[in-house]
Order: sequence, then C-alpha cells, then structure tokens
Amino acid sequence: MWMQFFGVVAGFGLLVWGADRFVVGAAATARLLGVSPLLIGLTIVGFGTSAPEILVSMVASLQGNPGLAIGNAIGSNITNVALILGTTALVIPLAVNSLTMRREMPILIGTTLFAWVLIGDGKLEFRDGLALLIGLLVMLGWVIYVGLTSRGKDPLAAEYAAEIPTDMSLRQALLWLLAGGLVLLAGSRLLVWGAVGIAQHFGVSDLVIGLTIVALGTSLPELAASITSALKNEPDIAIGNVIGSNMFNLLAVLGIPGLISPGPIDPGVLSRDMPIMVALTVALLVMAYGFRGRGRINRVEGSLLLTAYVGYQTLLYFSTVH
Repeated sequence: MWMQFFGVVAGFGLLVWGADRFVVGAAATARLLGVSPLLIGLTIVGFGTSAPEILVSMVASLQGNPGLAIGNAIGSNITNVALILGTTALVIPLAVNSLTMRREMPILIGTTLFAWVLIGDGKLEFRDGLALLIGLLVMLGWVIYVGLTSRGKDPLAAEYAAEIPTDMSLRQALLWLLAGGLVLLAGSRLLVWGAVGIAQHFGVSDLVIGLTIVALGTSLPELAASITSALKNEPDIAIGNVIGSNMFNLLAVLGIPGLISPGPIDPGVLSRDMPIMVALTVALLVMAYGFRGRGRINRVEGSLLLTAYVGYQTLLYFSTVH
C-alpha cells in the first residue's frame, strides 16, 4: 500500500508541474501566433488548469474505473469553490470587476443543471457523454466570441496579459507545451494506479477516492493559480480560473467516462454529491455576481466556504464508514 501512496504523491507533483508548464507553453505559443490575451486566458488557461482532471478521467475510464472519473469531476468542482476560493478569500478578499466573469457565472449555473439533468436517471450513458462534449464545443464557441468582442474593454484582459510569458521563442514555447503534456500524462497514470490501489486496500469505492484524494490533488493547479493571482491583485483571474475549470470539469471530465465506459452511477452521486455541488455553485453566484454593484467574496464568506468543505468531507467519511 505504501507504494500506491507514494505513487499518488508523485502523481500529484507531476500533475502540478506538468499543468504549469503546459499552460505556460500553450499561452506563450498562442501569444506568438497573435491570439489576444483575453482569449488565451478564457480558453487555454481554463483548459490547462483542467488538464489534470481531463487526463485522470480518461486514464481511469480506459482502465475500467469510471467511478473515479465521475468522482474526480464532481469532487474537483466542490473543491474549487469551497476549498480554493474559500482559502483564497481568507488570504485576500476577492472583488469581481470583470463583465466577462459576470457573464460566465450564469453559464456555469446552466452547465451544472444541464449535467445534473443528464445523469438524473442514475446512468451516465454514451449519449449523455456525447451531449456533454457537444456542450463543451458550444461553451468554447461562446467563450471565443466573448474574447473576440471584448478586446481591450475588460479589466480581465489586462490581468491575463500580465501573466502571459513574453520572453519565449516559439521553439521554447512548443517544447514546454510538449513537455508539460507528457508529464501530465505520466502523472495521471501514476495517480490513477495509486488511487485505485488505495481504494482497494481500504475497501472504499473508486467514487469516494475520486471525490476526496484525487479531486484535491488535481485541483492543486487551481489552488496555486488562484492564490498567486489574488496576491498579485488579480482577483478576476482567481475567480475566473475556478469558473472556467468547473465548466471544463462538467462538460469534458464528466463527459469522458460516458463515452469510454458508460453505465450506472453510484446513487450517492445524485443524493449527496450533485446537490452539494449545485448549492456551492449557486452560493458562488450569489457572492460574486454583484446584483447591486460590484461582486465580492469577503473573508467571512471565504470562511463559510471552507466550513462547507470540511462539512462535506465529514459527511463523506461517515457515509462510507459502516
């Protein structure tokens, strides 16, 4: 079991480093090809921070562990909102200045409800996975439209521009992109191997491991990015990373097991995990949207989000101990 434990830790490390290098390489490549900073941030950065979840979902599904993939998708969304934004808001309160973020938050609510309806019959079938991936294409099309029509008009554009490397050649950027992708693949395979071994050792389901250990580990890139952005006074990026990542998780990460390994899902997903994810997503909208002015997640709200995360983990523990 210790080998699997070290495999999980090493897999986490590879995923964090690989995601960082992948995003840096992809963002620098896009900048050198003339893509606007806002469009880079909304698409490439959002995809890059979700790359660990996407690859873990793919590897787990191919190896016959779709529960781990489903748990990773839902658990990562819960972790992103409750743990990552809660922790970031405690470090520094987050103000939402970006009109783009205000547009994306209702889209996230719609995406969340769409995913819930699709799996509401207790099964994640091929057609459900296909519908989610079609939704991903629609979401990407909308994001690209927003990025093209909001050039220079959104404070988020300046924040992303400040984060994109400007001292790389195209060759260097492509090398980092390739290296990051390969390390992500290696890390995801190692993580899935270790996580499945730990689940079997303790006699818990792949779903629970996906909701807890794997979700926390694959969300580490978002945690690092959000706290770093907040400390640099770039709160819109901190929140935008979570919103973008959560949409990718629901449409891509949850869609992959539907295509590769369709079948019934654990009843706990519908009775426990999905309602909590929806509630946290609605709470994020209420806190950050700013119905009467600028949205803001303050330290009190951050502590409430963290409390919700601890409460959810406690609920998981007692629901799996018999």
